[in-house]
Amino acid sequence: MSTKDKQKVIGEELDEGKVARFLDMQPEGDENADFHVLLKAYRGLPADAFDRFLEMFVAQGRDINATGGEGRTLLHIAQQHNSQPGYVDVLKKHGAQ
Repeated sequence: MSTKDKQKVIGEELDEGKVARFLDMQPEGDENADFHVLLKAYRGLPADAFDRFLEMFVAQGRDINATGGEGRTLLHIAQQHNSQPGYVDVLKKHGAQ
């Protein structure tokens, strides 16, 4: 994940509808649907909008600790990306372990 990708959306107006669209993304193949939308939102939203996304995600009863094909949660992935501050704290705030 590169910082450049995050900067593309920082200047955009991210209303609730745009943030909520990530909830409807569907995985290809047998990828866990909850992990898929978490990863897409993490890659596509700045931290403040990601926080709002997680509020909606958790309110739907979805699994914030879902794992991808390698058995890692999004929290584990975010902890390895030191260049994107705030995401780890936001994930933990919403119950990621």
